[in-house]
Amino acid sequence: MTISVSQYMLFSLHKILEVLHKLPAESKQVERKVLISLVSFFNISPQLPDGQDLPLPPVILGELVKDPQKPTVCFYGHVDVQPAKKEDGWKTDPYKLTEINGNLYGRGATDNKGPVLAWINAVETFKAMPVNFKFVIEGMEEAGSLGLEKLLQEEKQCFFSDVDYIVISDSLWLSNKKPALTYGSRGNACFFVEVECGSKDLHSGTFGGIIHEPLMDLIALLDSLVDHTGRIQIPGIYDSVASLTEEERKLYESIEFNLEEHKNNSGVKKFLYGTKEEILLHLWRYPALSIHGIEGAFHEPGIKTVIPAKVIGKFSIRQVPNMDLSVVVEHLESVFSKRNSPNKLKVSMPLSAKPWLADVNDPLYKAARKAIKTVFREEPDFIRDGSTVPVARMFQTIMQKSVIMLPIGAADDGEHSQNEKISRHNYIEGAKMFAAFFLEISKLHRHLHETSNMETNN
Repeated sequence: MTISVSQYMLFSLHKILEVLHKLPAESKQVERKVLISLVSFFNISPQLPDGQDLPLPPVILGELVKDPQKPTVCFYGHVDVQPAKKEDGWKTDPYKLTEINGNLYGRGATDNKGPVLAWINAVETFKAMPVNFKFVIEGMEEAGSLGLEKLLQEEKQCFFSDVDYIVISDSLWLSNKKPALTYGSRGNACFFVEVECGSKDLHSGTFGGIIHEPLMDLIALLDSLVDHTGRIQIPGIYDSVASLTEEERKLYESIEFNLEEHKNNSGVKKFLYGTKEEILLHLWRYPALSIHGIEGAFHEPGIKTVIPAKVIGKFSIRQVPNMDLSVVVEHLESVFSKRNSPNKLKVSMPLSAKPWLADVNDPLYKAARKAIKTVFREEPDFIRDGSTVPVARMFQTIMQKSVIMLPIGAADDGEHSQNEKISRHNYIEGAKMFAAFFLEISKLHRHLHETSNMETNN
């Protein structure tokens, strides 16, 4: 049986609401009723050039409790996942949650269905919620959150008008055991480098040695981007990267990070750098350039002795705040001009997501830190994410509110990989921590309100 994307989202919401039906009797009459009456489905389907709508899953907006005396926490999550098949190397059915040795295996277990349900479990623990709670659940995150930005802008003065804090739990700890708070992520700019010599492929026996081959031009261009140490060779690319502060350097010193564990998780034999600080700085703090592939070149088994007429190289730069990417095109054009090639060069940037950075001294992070210490009995690591989380920047830019990334998944959970999982321990303790976070936000809000009143009276 097949179901539409809207039916899938309805099913997901039904499962969430099923949890809320278990709320204590004292709160059923108020909180559950309010939530159910204030759940809305927003159509974000864009119109195609032929006038037809592109069917996309709706975005679910909902709220629980609406008390002007309480702060409002808005949680973002997503229920779409990366494709998975058992024959890809899964030990279990990827779409049937299976517990093995204390781990819950299944596609979306850690990214992001597990954390979404953990938040709902946290709500379930209260007879009376200490905060107003709103949630945004989408089904297009893995495809770039199509339509979400437009919806946030449209609802900024309506649904989101009273939101004080925004929480995202769509990342992982750095360690397999120690909790973490994420305060930044790199952006990502994807580039296509196209080199073309003519309208058709040519025989290498007839034309090899007498023409400027596009693939050779392209390889020379790609080879000019990064040296053997991993340093980007584009002039000016590091000029606007902010210097490392002493305060930030201290954050790196206290982080729990096992080089061998991380190496084992990756499956490689050696990293470019040998110390914890160097590894983390180059994962989070500095830009990185990766080459992903070449379109148009023969790649199947065996050999095909042709000279491709057009090839497209694909690479990306994980960017950090303040970077000027205009130097990328300037560099490629400069390298190409020195080759005196008659071929056509075209450089484009089809996708770009800017980096996100928060202030670790923001009260929101202090509240989360206390919640983690209450439940996990230890201080969290303050970490950044080397990958890109567009929604964090999106919410921060549009809403102009404090945004925090509060993960519960461990480093070895395998998001997007075979045998994705979340441990039973992390799921249960994570739900407890989310509940503790609600309480800490409530305390924080009261303290800020009292401080403001005292200043006003003085």
